[in-house]
Amino acid sequence: MSKLVIGHFYPDLLNLYGDRGNVLALMRRASLRGIEVEVKRISIGDDVKNGDIDIGFIGGGQDSEQNIMADDIKNVKGDVIKEMIEDGVVFLTVCGGYQMLGKYYEEHTGNRIECLGALPHYTVGKKERFINDCIYEIEIEGKTVKVAGFENHSGRTFLGEGEEPFMKVIKGHGNNGQDGFEGAKYKNTFCTYSHGSLLPKNPDITDMLLKLALKRKYGEDYEFPELSTETEDLARKQALDYIEGKQGIQQ
Repeated sequence: MSKLVIGHFYPDLLNLYGDRGNVLALMRRASLRGIEVEVKRISIGDDVKNGDIDIGFIGGGQDSEQNIMADDIKNVKGDVIKEMIEDGVVFLTVCGGYQMLGKYYEEHTGNRIECLGALPHYTVGKKERFINDCIYEIEIEGKTVKVAGFENHSGRTFLGEGEEPFMKVIKGHGNNGQDGFEGAKYKNTFCTYSHGSLLPKNPDITDMLLKLALKRKYGEDYEFPELSTETEDLARKQALDYIEGKQGIQQ
């Protein structure tokens, strides 16, 4: 039986707007395929080394929670996270987790907070928050997929050399409200501002992450089992209809 190990970083501190639902979605769509899943909770004081996990997840949190874990992620786990990212371990990071992987976060007061520096983006905070239901587009295996999301952030993130945007903004602000892009992609690391559990209602992205992790672990010849997305597609359609201002429930 195939097995995946998901490393959930700081689950006791970073679970804003139900970000833990991303881990649950990965578990669910893997287990329905007969794939064994183990979730490792990795928080302050917990050891982790390269090879321990197949997928890493870092959620978002309020400033107070991020301040609590900042020293641990930079000075204790920083080197191994960088090593895993460079080795192609699959990562999904949301909001504060996204910002923390970058070079720095500059508060609207001008105070600069040094971040992990695993990726070359940087973030500048503003007083005005971006709070929106969002629609994005992403290309997955040659297919354009509409994605439903939700953003709530005051940071404006700008990508650096070697990074690509994760998605294109159709409705909402995305990274900074200027360039029309949402999130970042580097090797097998994907970053997003989209809270409210991005994955449960966007199974194409869930399956993309699972497939990347399984093929990395078992080889490119690994046959990724097909699985229906009917229920998730209905949830996404209702979310997209709501965001686009359509009325009624259509099945």
